Amino acid sequence: QVQLVESGGGLVQAGSSLRLSCAPSGRTRSSYTMGWFRRTPGKEREFVAAINWSGGSTYYEDSVKGRFTISRDNAKNTVYLQMNSLKPEDTAVYYCAAKVSVRLTTMDYNYWGQGTQVTVSS
Repeated sequence: QVQLVESGGGLVQAGSSLRLSCAPSGRTRSSYTMGWFRRTPGKEREFVAAINWSGGSTYYEDSVKGRFTISRDNAKNTVYLQMNSLKPEDTAVYYCAAKVSVRLTTMDYNYWGQGTQVTVSS
């Protein structure tokens, strides 16, 4: 079993930055593809970003390109989502996810965290 724990959420003003962290535990493997998703009330969960096992390849949803950066430190077994130039529409619960598949563009994630709230005020 794999557990994913997110941290770093909070309340910030528009234009600010936040860095989310995800620390997998349990029967984890550094070879997992990792991703970030978000959900706002009344909407489907939305893909945000993904990163391959080495950190050499990334994939982003169009609305966050140039503002968000996904990265990982396999020595620390942690995945990050650096969010800059935050907008009120980025307000959501952000979820970390992990999968065995190496494809960055598919949404077949096997493990999910509980989420961390990000609120951006205007």
